[in-house]
Amino acid sequence: MIEIDGSYKEGGGALLRVSTALSALTGKKFRIKNIRAGRPKPGMMMQHLTSVSTIGKISNAQINGLDVGSTQMEFVPGKLTSKKIDVDVKTAGSISLILQALIIPAIFTPEGVSITIKGGTDVRWAPSVDYLRHVTIPLLQSMGVSVDLELLRRGHYPRGGGLVKALIKPVKKLKTLNIHELKVDVIKGISHSTQLPRHVATRQADSAQKTLNSAGYDVEIEIESEGDATSPGSGLVLWSEFKGKRIPRVGASSLGKPGKPAEVVGREAATEILSSISRGAALDQYMGDQIIPYLAIAGASSVKIAKLTNHTLTNIYAAEKFIDCRFNIKSSTDEVTLVEVE
Repeated sequence: MIEIDGSYKEGGGALLRVSTALSALTGKKFRIKNIRAGRPKPGMMMQHLTSVSTIGKISNAQINGLDVGSTQMEFVPGKLTSKKIDVDVKTAGSISLILQALIIPAIFTPEGVSITIKGGTDVRWAPSVDYLRHVTIPLLQSMGVSVDLELLRRGHYPRGGGLVKALIKPVKKLKTLNIHELKVDVIKGISHSTQLPRHVATRQADSAQKTLNSAGYDVEIEIESEGDATSPGSGLVLWSEFKGKRIPRVGASSLGKPGKPAEVVGREAATEILSSISRGAALDQYMGDQIIPYLAIAGASSVKIAKLTNHTLTNIYAAEKFIDCRFNIKSSTDEVTLVEVE
């Protein structure tokens, strides 16, 4: 029985999700205590419970302690199986975070996993569905992963109600990943507004474009405005590209909220992606932690991350618990970090 301390480093839900995913993948049972000890409200929330239960469905797992507010859980996985799943988070809990965790074991099921998820697509403290589509999935594709993702409806805080379909296809073996430097010739993006005037999305895009043009970059931002949503909201996601290649690329985002001018949303996203680009690393800090489990599975890989975070260190902690691997961080700064799997 592997023991996981849920208070390690960032002490949030990522450790629970990644540990559950790797447990399902490896067939190794684990017990976690101090779940989300580093958060104002410790213990599982609906989003975390949904992540664990969904992974449990494809791994035929026995789960003890799967309750909202629970700070301890025991997960005993069975055999991975292909399934068609419908999931409703019932809150604005992040769809992207659930998919991030589910993809890890789902790619090793016999025939893959088809899932429809209802929840939040653009919410705080989580990558948006557009980041998942245009940064995460293209990188995973370079390792042999195939995920078809369809955004049917956006869901914002507080009601959620977003709808996403994903088809996660099986893979026999992951390809290794060795990427270090970043090249950029265009910055693309999607600026959206739901149940809000179209000019909100346009102003977000114009503000970002002005900032990025001033820095010398060509910019292509798609405007998306729709009324089919349960809660009003807006946001902007940006990503870098080089001569049409899918990787490496970095991303950034910002969300609107009541009283926050659309121009501020645009500047925030533009400033964030410029900060990542300035470091010259192949992966931004968010993709830096997401990729860790895949590197552990693939082996013999190395990547350069724009900024080493506690989320990255937390995922390394989880990966080394379940998989026979060792990560070597070759940098004394958090700006340029080389992570290797040996």
